[in-house]
Amino acid sequence: MLKVSSLDLHRFVLERIEERTRAAQRFFPEQARPLAIATRTMAERFLQGGRLLAFGKGPYATDAQHVSVEFQHPVLVGKRALPALDVSIAFRDWVPAIAGPYDMVMGFGPPGGDPEITGALREAGARGAMTFALPGSDGDYAVAAPSDDPHVHQELIELLCHALYESVHVFLEHRESGHDVGASTFLYPFLGAARQPLDEVVDEVAASILEKSRDAQRLREGIAAGEGIEQMLRAAIAIRERLDAGGKLLIFGNGGSATDATDWALDCVLPEGGMKPIPAISLALEPACITAIANDVGTDVIFLRQLIAQARPADVAIALSTSGGSKNVIAALEEARKRGLLTVALLGYDGGEIARRSLVDCAIVADCDYIPRIQEVQALIYHIVRELLERLRPNAA
Repeated sequence: MLKVSSLDLHRFVLERIEERTRAAQRFFPEQARPLAIATRTMAERFLQGGRLLAFGKGPYATDAQHVSVEFQHPVLVGKRALPALDVSIAFRDWVPAIAGPYDMVMGFGPPGGDPEITGALREAGARGAMTFALPGSDGDYAVAAPSDDPHVHQELIELLCHALYESVHVFLEHRESGHDVGASTFLYPFLGAARQPLDEVVDEVAASILEKSRDAQRLREGIAAGEGIEQMLRAAIAIRERLDAGGKLLIFGNGGSATDATDWALDCVLPEGGMKPIPAISLALEPACITAIANDVGTDVIFLRQLIAQARPADVAIALSTSGGSKNVIAALEEARKRGLLTVALLGYDGGEIARRSLVDCAIVADCDYIPRIQEVQALIYHIVRELLERLRPNAA
């Protein structure tokens, strides 16, 4: 089946990983301080009752979903829930209907931008909202695309938004009375008991943003130097065989991993860069099914029930989990194995229960214990696997 050698594929993956590092090294030194200033303003607006409204089109709508869930359900222990909404489904009408003068409106799009997203941001700006053009040139915070490659662009914007989310909490806590953060001081020294001038905090937040980008680079380098590339190749070859036999992808995960599952599915059915469509379904994209199952039966079976209805023998069940221990993910994988599906998982930490119990045929583990970094490298992994599936396609050039 292979039209190219394993060595050629290995080199291809290594180059794609290195491309992310080169783009990040250009992008984040330029953006660290402007982003720190923008997050300071966001914190002030949240304290005045502002909300974050996010939107995008196609796969970029999943970036809006990801931002929304992070602000409302923070992964940083002890941080407050902040009002955020994903309004992608009808952003042209929703933004002018609800955006107010203290709100923040964030538009996600492809590297070349999108005129509809730009128009909605202008409408929000006219109403007094703070606007974020990701990418674009027309916004209170606007960035040029970090890369012309849509996958690289999306991954670095995700890293930027993770840094944004964390930095907003820094300024929110600084605005309140100073307090001792105990053992966390070494991570965020600017949150100590003595309140600092905000300009100093901006400088330190900017330095922290740069360090986060370096952490992401080290994790990418670890994937390249360890078994990550071979794991990606094994998974891509196995998935391609199922696709060639008439199968489809069933992708699922919780929270931020749910948005990644939907992004992966959209990358399959709405490919960019001349790739051919691949049949794929996100089991995280059906709120009526998920809430009905959760309400009537329980949250542990929200993916299992859908998989029972959707799965066919040649299909592939793909789980995304930062912990490797989510009960609803494990239940779906157990059922998939009973039905003879190929099972694949993108995991964090040490792979968790999924890895310990060998619940999948192909496990790709990001050896990290920090959820934002895990999610960023998982995006890199599924984007590269998607490209490998194209290279492995029969009759591919």
